[in-house]
Amino acid sequence: MSYTVASVTTRRGLAAVDALLSRCGLRRDPLADYTCGVYDQEDVLCATGSCCGATLRCLAVDDACRGEGLMNLVVSHLCEVQAARGNTRLFLYTKPQSAGFFENLGFYEVARTDEVAFLENRKTGFADWLSQLHRADVPREQTACVVMNANPFTRGHRYLLETACANAQAVHVFVLSEEYGPISAAVRKRLVALGTADLPKVILHDSGPYIVSAATFPSYFLKQDQQASQVHAQLDLAVFERIARQLNIGARYVGEEPFSQVTALYNRTMAEMLPASGVDFRVVPRLRLDGRVISASSVRQPLHDGDMAAARAMLCDSVWQYLTGPEGQATLDAIRRTDDLIHH
Repeated sequence: MSYTVASVTTRRGLAAVDALLSRCGLRRDPLADYTCGVYDQEDVLCATGSCCGATLRCLAVDDACRGEGLMNLVVSHLCEVQAARGNTRLFLYTKPQSAGFFENLGFYEVARTDEVAFLENRKTGFADWLSQLHRADVPREQTACVVMNANPFTRGHRYLLETACANAQAVHVFVLSEEYGPISAAVRKRLVALGTADLPKVILHDSGPYIVSAATFPSYFLKQDQQASQVHAQLDLAVFERIARQLNIGARYVGEEPFSQVTALYNRTMAEMLPASGVDFRVVPRLRLDGRVISASSVRQPLHDGDMAAARAMLCDSVWQYLTGPEGQATLDAIRRTDDLIHH
């Protein structure tokens, strides 16, 4: 039987994709930016797959068509789409029992949990990324880590890092690299650099594609958002364990989370998993101003509303000068154009 591969854009076509994914125990990812289908001679959907950024996801073949090589067609087509976009470094999420199949198609496992496997199309991609991380020549018990979005970097972030620096000789800080929210990844890292310029113990890193973010994690595997958040954390921490070994990290610091249930669940998962891998998990109370917790959200809101005095009180001098200077005007404009200001 001959098959054709085509993009799926119509409501009817996407409904057929949803039905196929549902039969396979999946759901269509709302973040997908391209979806294709494989059709038989009677125009019946037999297989599907999607792209989101540089990832391949929502991959499924109808049970009646297994053994026909349709997943090969889907993956080959999606790789061509990615190549046309200029994406040559690709990532793929699948169920652990399917990982071997995709390894035969040129993907290599980075990490896995009981629920999901994370693969990439470069054999030594993760190892190469790990090898370029700067490792401090200090004992493990004196090496700490903080992972932050810093959207933007606040006095609260600064307080967390000061606490880590007071208890360690080196503090590795990973700034999430994903483009999500009104402040670009490059600017966020720049603000962290400005806000920590006088903290010589801080070693800044990009998170790259390996410290998994909310916008790239495949929640379509899971039927409940809470389960998705927990498995997201487990996969992220499986990756982080290898980073911790590479950098000799002995402790990971986080701010307490009074607002976001997702972040609170992530913190609970860290409390369970990190000690088992030899990394202490340390929660630092949030810095408060006039009784109110300082957070990135609490800074973005007054910046959005034009209440500059309120924002100024929660920002380090260097960050404030950047945001209100010529370099920061585009970022300030982006914040003011954004309605979704909470928990980026």
